[in-house]
Amino acid sequence: MPIKYVFVTGGVVSGLGKGITAASLGRLLKARGYKVTIQKFDPYINV
Repeated sequence: MPIKYVFVTGGVVSGLGKGITAASLGRLLKARGYKVTIQKFDPYINV
């Protein structure tokens, strides 16, 4: 099976639930037998 990617994005507003959405989607896919790896990418410098 070819590798597929899912991107969860959300602009510059924090607290939109991007992490919860990604984790929930990963959990649902894993329950269906898919291999799931989550990678967080934050291009902003969090000071």
